[in-house]
Amino acid sequence: MFTFMQAANGAGGGGMSMMVMMLLIFVIMYLFFFRPQQKKQKEIQKFRNSIAVGQNVVTAGGIYGVVKQIEEADNALLIEVASGVRIKVDRNSVYASPQPVQ
Repeated sequence: MFTFMQAANGAGGGGMSMMVMMLLIFVIMYLFFFRPQQKKQKEIQKFRNSIAVGQNVVTAGGIYGVVKQIEEADNALLIEVASGVRIKVDRNSVYASPQPVQ
């Protein structure tokens, strides 16, 4: 009977180490995948909240332009994409432009 109890305890210890390994894998995944993505999303949201008139932006569709007007009620931006050509886009669909619009 004593041998049976030792075997049962030994099997339980192996299961516990497996749980620790799984927990460690989840912690590593969080640190390397999810946390950086959350930080990037916060930076993008911070940029979108700080958009000002005259700032260069690029839309999610790849259209480069300059912010001409901000419509807070609609959460939209009026962007000039060419001389005299303006489009209205949702604020959540713009990103910082890496280069000035010509």
